[in-house]
Amino acid sequence: MREGAMDGIGIVEVEAGGMVFRARVAGPEDGRPVLLLHGFPETSAEWVLQLPVLAAAGCRAIAFDQRGYSPGARPADEAAYDRDALVGDVLAVADALGAATFDLVGHDWGGAIAWQVAGLHPERLRTVTVVSTPHPDAMSAAARDSGSGQRKQSAYMDMFRSRGVAEERLLADDAAYLRAAYGGLPDDAVAEYLAVLREPGALTAALNWYRAITPKSLHDAGPITVPALYVWGSADGALGRTAAELTAAHMRGPYRFVELTGVDHWVPENAAERLNTELLRHLATR
Repeated sequence: MREGAMDGIGIVEVEAGGMVFRARVAGPEDGRPVLLLHGFPETSAEWVLQLPVLAAAGCRAIAFDQRGYSPGARPADEAAYDRDALVGDVLAVADALGAATFDLVGHDWGGAIAWQVAGLHPERLRTVTVVSTPHPDAMSAAARDSGSGQRKQSAYMDMFRSRGVAEERLLADDAAYLRAAYGGLPDDAVAEYLAVLREPGALTAALNWYRAITPKSLHDAGPITVPALYVWGSADGALGRTAAELTAAHMRGPYRFVELTGVDHWVPENAAERLNTELLRHLATR
């Protein structure tokens, strides 16, 4: 299924903001632009089951390897991975593609950045779709709630912020930690992700997202006014129900929350058909 989904997907390089981003693209060049942002510890390959579906719907779908994951966009300075830089990359890539307005889709860290773009630059978006990741203010509220379990679920982040320690642990024993985190993802997907993270400086760059972005830095995005879809799997081990349900309190525009019962964190791959159905439905509203 995964290999078949690669039909019609091209690999391109996008020069934007003084860097070069590797991207997977599908669909007509004059189609409605849809940007897709991957999470940690993945790459744009996490969207190969969405790209052809979007292309078939007439969209120009672009999933790019974000800062740190693209060899041509991998600054060494930890501070280069702060919120503003990552939001800026999304806008710069859209500008390079000639997309004055676009639809934005994000998962995991990509979802966190999608909320930021939607809150800070609503004039650029037609719609936003976030997979797994709650609104940052909802996440903070859940972490403060001792009964939610979110603080325990997020404990891994402390290790990820440990410079050098995290790199060693995540790649030890043939990346056993990461392989376990990927769970039941296809072998070819895991091979793709690990190949990128083993590139010189890539894993440190990816972890710098955790190190350079503090929870406080995410709160000024404010409420979301653009049409928003939030898709969350009830079996997500990292992002719990409390934060997912509290996200609605931070929506000021059209909003739809879709819970996928029994689905884990890896929604784009493990619940592709269901996500694709909801995504196309959402895009059709605008």
